[in-house]
Amino acid sequence: MRIRKMGKKRNKAGKRSSLQAVTLCISIALVLILLGIVVFFGLTGRNLSASVKENFVVTVMLDQDMTTPEAQGVCQKLRSRPYIKHIEYVSKQQALKEATREMGINPTEFTDGENPYQSFVELTMLSDYANNDSLAWISAELKKMPKVTEVSYQKGLIEVVNRNLAKIGIGLLFLAVLLTLVSFSLINNTVRLGIYARRFSIHTMKLVGASWSFIRRPFVARAVATGFLGAVIANVVLAGCFYALYNFEPEIVNVATWQVLAITAGVVFVFGITITAICANISVSSFLKMKAGELYKI
Repeated sequence: MRIRKMGKKRNKAGKRSSLQAVTLCISIALVLILLGIVVFFGLTGRNLSASVKENFVVTVMLDQDMTTPEAQGVCQKLRSRPYIKHIEYVSKQQALKEATREMGINPTEFTDGENPYQSFVELTMLSDYANNDSLAWISAELKKMPKVTEVSYQKGLIEVVNRNLAKIGIGLLFLAVLLTLVSFSLINNTVRLGIYARRFSIHTMKLVGASWSFIRRPFVARAVATGFLGAVIANVVLAGCFYALYNFEPEIVNVATWQVLAITAGVVFVFGITITAICANISVSSFLKMKAGELYKI
């Protein structure tokens, strides 16, 4: 009879321990999902910022009497500049054709057959140079080139876009820091509750002479395993969310690259394993420092 009762108690304790492990795993997974979302949007926002900046166009107007070989020579010089991503040369004839197509009438009819357009070069800059300070000295450098009559770009638009992107970046950074602190606090409390139920076992092992490192080891290992499993669950959920987002907007892959997805998954794994290990170590150490009487009071 006594043996049967002891067996029932062990079964109840085992079920309670399994339930705590499941709860801990789900709690960690939910926190890691939130963290993964912030990391994903932070990295995607950085790529989107670079993509927007690299769509700014700087127009270099060339002299009216510049020949095609001379224009090609200018383009060749421009390609050697470290700040240029892409170059597109538009000749006078191409400019005339485009104007005729847009206007529906040939502009030379009003200029006695003369082509009123100049050839020009459209430049797109690397994202690091897409700001008014950099474009100011780049513009001055371009104007010194032979037969360059004018350099133009949208100063106001660049300033507004950079200002808004900076605000978004600061907001995401603040959110990431806040969520990291909240995540640490939540995971720490969750891990501590799991270890709390076994605080007397910790004290018993200490009484029989087990070293602190020996006592910590199984708790930290279990917490790391739970953190790893929580990270796996979080990454599966995040992958499902990304797949749904991709089906809704396939162009998302232009900014949410495989590098972004890999870094996000890596951060989730590292954070899940590292934080649970640290929290378990802190919690076990706090119980090891307590005396028997203090264990009943908490």
